[in-house]
Amino acid sequence: MRNTLFLAAISLVAISVMLAKPASAQDQPPPPPAQSQDKKPDSPTPTQQPAPSLEKPGTATDTDNAAKPAAKAPPKKSTNAANAGAKPAGTTKEGEKIPEGTNSKTVEEIIARVNNEIITRSELDHAKETAAEEVEEDCRGGKCSPDEQKTRIEERQKDALKELIDQSLLVQRGKDMGLSVETDVIKRLDSIRIQNNLSSMEDLEKAVTSHGLNWEDFKDNIRKSILQQKVISQEVGSHVNISKEDVQKYYDEHKAEFIRPEQVALREIEVSTEGKKDSELPDLKKKAETALKRVKDGEDFGEIAKRFSDGSTAKQGGFLGVYKRGELSKELEDTVFKMKKNDLTDVLDTKQGYLVLQVLEHYDEGEQTLSKVESEIMDKMYSTRMEPKLKEYLKTLREQSYVVIKPGYEDIAGGGNSEIQEVSATPEASKNKKGRKKFLLFGKRAPTASGD
Repeated sequence: MRNTLFLAAISLVAISVMLAKPASAQDQPPPPPAQSQDKKPDSPTPTQQPAPSLEKPGTATDTDNAAKPAAKAPPKKSTNAANAGAKPAGTTKEGEKIPEGTNSKTVEEIIARVNNEIITRSELDHAKETAAEEVEEDCRGGKCSPDEQKTRIEERQKDALKELIDQSLLVQRGKDMGLSVETDVIKRLDSIRIQNNLSSMEDLEKAVTSHGLNWEDFKDNIRKSILQQKVISQEVGSHVNISKEDVQKYYDEHKAEFIRPEQVALREIEVSTEGKKDSELPDLKKKAETALKRVKDGEDFGEIAKRFSDGSTAKQGGFLGVYKRGELSKELEDTVFKMKKNDLTDVLDTKQGYLVLQVLEHYDEGEQTLSKVESEIMDKMYSTRMEPKLKEYLKTLREQSYVVIKPGYEDIAGGGNSEIQEVSATPEASKNKKGRKKFLLFGKRAPTASGD
């Protein structure tokens, strides 16, 4: 079981990563970065992976693809503020034992309220840990200097509370819109099952729980992630329009950006053989051959990569990177530089495992034609226009909601501070007496004294 897969599944999507296109446009492959293009912080454009090398499985000596330690289970969150995070009787907030016979109970520290939802200290701590793990994963293989990695971790952790609040607002908004994502959740779970070579959903549940995760929390985090993406796509992304005239104008004004050496953009499906027994190799090769056949039969390469690939590029639809001559092994270079756009390799036997490559684009030396860089221009323009619209949308949701933050906790997105009292656990029945505020998308609600 690949622990990195579970880490990706349990982590709620960061708002900066949600600047992806709506569903109709997301199927386009990520474009190669323009040479003179400024890279924005937290850009969703995937980073270039190390060039694959054609060596036999089992001879690898690098540890870049070694499995990460099992991800920690996220703290279970109650939607009833009164019941949130209750600790077992017999302990104080600091974990000290209470003398026997004492009936005192304490609850976990509440650091923010978002309408009738709450955010606890342990959730914030977990979000910070996840942010650090994601940065470390991105920087593996020497992609970042120690100072760069430290700075990126600090920046992500500083924004952790803001992102938790934004995520809560988006999930609540999705529920108020009546969005249903259960079919998408099932598809996502099935994709995870296939990636991990499990025969049934029951086997996936056992695998999840064996990693110390709660199955219902695991599914709920996936559900919330998809719900957030749908809200952003429908409420924000659908209002970002880029015309052919816009693309043509950008191309005419930035032609110098598109003068390049000969390059190939590649994406991959990798079936890992690292740590596998020789007896397992035939089945693994068959898995790669099945994936290749499905692509040849007309299925989308990116979707097959998400479902079948064991590589770190799977969640990016297999996008591997853009390579010039001399950046790949000689054998691989001789193969892919003869290929045209959308051509596929056979199943390649490499030191990492069985590999299928697709040439996403083949750039001739010199100025690139508009047809070859059109999707790249659209992606750049989309992100540029999407970012301020998303910030404005989240600001509107906050203004129309009850958001209060405990003093001492930084939230750079704003929001009034107020003393948040920690309350004793009360019967679950009290939850039914409270109704979450409805969002007013066309006008602000007058301030109230309470979030209930």
